[in-house]
Amino acid sequence: MNLMALSSLFLASDGVVIGLGIALGLGIVAALGIGIFVGIVLNKKRTDKRLGDVQARTKKMIDEASLECKALKKEAILEAKEQELQLKNEFEKETREKKSELQKQEQRLLQREEILDKKEDSILKQNNAIEQQKKELLNKENEIKKTQEKINHQHQLMIEELEKVAQLTRDEAKKLLSDEILDETRHDVALQVRNIEQTAKEEATTQAKKIISLAVQRCAADHTSEIAVSVVPLPSDDMKARLIGREGRNIRAIENATGIELIIDDTPEVVILSGFDPVRREIARLSLEKLISDGRIHPARIEETVEKVKKEMEQEIKQAGESAMFEVGIFGIHPELIKLLGRLKYRTSYGQNVYKHSIEVSQLAGLMAQELGLDVTLAKRAGLLHDIGKAVDHEQEGTHIQLGADLAKKYRESNKVINAIAAHHGDVEPTTIEAVLVAAADAISGARPGARRETGTNYVKRLEKLESIAGDFNGVDKCYAIQAGREVRVIVKPDQIDDAQTMFLAKDIAKKIESELEYPGQIKVNVIREFRASEFAK
Repeated sequence: MNLMALSSLFLASDGVVIGLGIALGLGIVAALGIGIFVGIVLNKKRTDKRLGDVQARTKKMIDEASLECKALKKEAILEAKEQELQLKNEFEKETREKKSELQKQEQRLLQREEILDKKEDSILKQNNAIEQQKKELLNKENEIKKTQEKINHQHQLMIEELEKVAQLTRDEAKKLLSDEILDETRHDVALQVRNIEQTAKEEATTQAKKIISLAVQRCAADHTSEIAVSVVPLPSDDMKARLIGREGRNIRAIENATGIELIIDDTPEVVILSGFDPVRREIARLSLEKLISDGRIHPARIEETVEKVKKEMEQEIKQAGESAMFEVGIFGIHPELIKLLGRLKYRTSYGQNVYKHSIEVSQLAGLMAQELGLDVTLAKRAGLLHDIGKAVDHEQEGTHIQLGADLAKKYRESNKVINAIAAHHGDVEPTTIEAVLVAAADAISGARPGARRETGTNYVKRLEKLESIAGDFNGVDKCYAIQAGREVRVIVKPDQIDDAQTMFLAKDIAKKIESELEYPGQIKVNVIREFRASEFAK
C-alpha cells in the first residue's frame, strides 16, 4: 500500500507539472484543472498496471511454491520408503543371524548331552568294576588272614620246639642274639666311620692344601719385626752430654714428655730408647732425631718438638690405617677404627708386626673365601680387624680378643665381623664359615717360619706338655712330639687297643690338646698300633 501511495504521489506530481505547462498556454486556471484531471487519469492507469503485475508475480510465486512442495513431498516419500526398505533388510539379516546362532547353540547342547550320556555310562561301568574289585579284595584279605593265622600258629610251635632243643627261653635267646649283633654292629660301624672319615679327611686335606697354597702364593706381604727398644744414632759422643743437659734436666724433660726411658751408656754414638708402648717409642725417636738435627736442646724446645711430632704421628697413623684399607680393598670402616688400625703399625706380637699381620690375614681370608665361593668382603673385613684389640691392650685391661670385639661392637660393625674377631682364637664358637677362615688365616700367618720368635725355654715346655697330654690316656705306650711340635706320634699297646679304637683315641687326644694347650697353627695326632709275632726255629 505504501508503494502505491508513493506512485500516486509521483503521478500527481507529473500531472501538476503538465497542468502548469498548459496553464502557461491556455490560462492558468483552465490549464491547472485539465492538468489535474489528466494526472489523475494517468495515475490510475499506472496503478492498475502495477497492481496487475504484482498479482501476476504473486500467482507465479504461489505456483512455484506449490510445485516445490509437491517435489519435496515426493522426495520425503521416496526417502521414507528407502529407510523402510533398509530397516526391513537389517531386521531380516539380524533375524537370520540370531536364528543361525540359536541353531549352533542347540547343536552344541546336543553334543554335550551326548558326551555327558557317554560319561555317565562310563562312570557306571567303573563303579561296577570297583565294586567287583572290592569284593575280590575282601576275599583275598580273608584268605590272607587265614594264612597269617596258620603261619603264627606254626611259628609258635617252632619257637616252643626251639626252646625245648636249645634249653633257652625266648627272651634269653633274644638277649643273647641282640648282644652278639650289637658287638658286631659296633665293630662294623667303627670300621665304616674310620673309612669314611679317612676318605673325607684325605679329600678335605687335598682341597684345603690346594686353596691355602693358592692363597699363600698370591699373598706377598712384606714383614717387619720391631722389639721393645729403638736405637737413635748420634753424630758424635759430645751430643750425649747435650742430651743429658745441666743436672740432667734435658733427659728428664724428654722422658717426661714422651713417657719413654732414655739409656745413655758407653755404647759409642748411639742412644737407646726403651718402652713397651710402640707409639710413644716412635714419637720419642722422631723427636730425638729432630732435636739432634736442629741442635737446640733445652726443655722448652723439647716440649715443643714432642707436641709437633705427636700431631704428625696422628696424621701418619690415620694415613697408615687408610693405606691398609685401600691395600685390601675394604671401605666404610669407622674413622676411630681406622686410627686404631694405623696404631698397629707400631705394635708387635711375638716379634711379628701386627699391622702387616692383619693385612696378610685379610688377604689370605679373602682369597680362601673366593676359592670357596663365600663372602670375600666379609672375610677381608673380619681379617683386617681381627687383632684391633692389640692397639689398646697397653692402655685397657682385658685380652685383645675381648677388647677387639668390644671396639667392633662400639663402632657398629656387623655381628658376623664381631663373631669372627671373638672366635679367631677359639674362645667362642664361630657362627659363619668366614669366621673359620679368619682363624685359619691367622694361624697360617703366625705359623709361617720366621714370622714369630719363640724362646727355647717356651718351645721345650710346649713340647713336653704335648707329650704329657698324649701319654695320660690308657693304653698309650710311648709318645713323641716331632716336626717342631706340629705332629705328635702315639704308640699304643696292641693288647689293650684294637684297630677300631685307635680312631676314637686320636679324637680324644686332639680334643684334649685343643682345650689345654696354646699353639700356633695345628697339630697332627698320629696313633700307631703295631702287633709283632715272634718265634724261634730250633
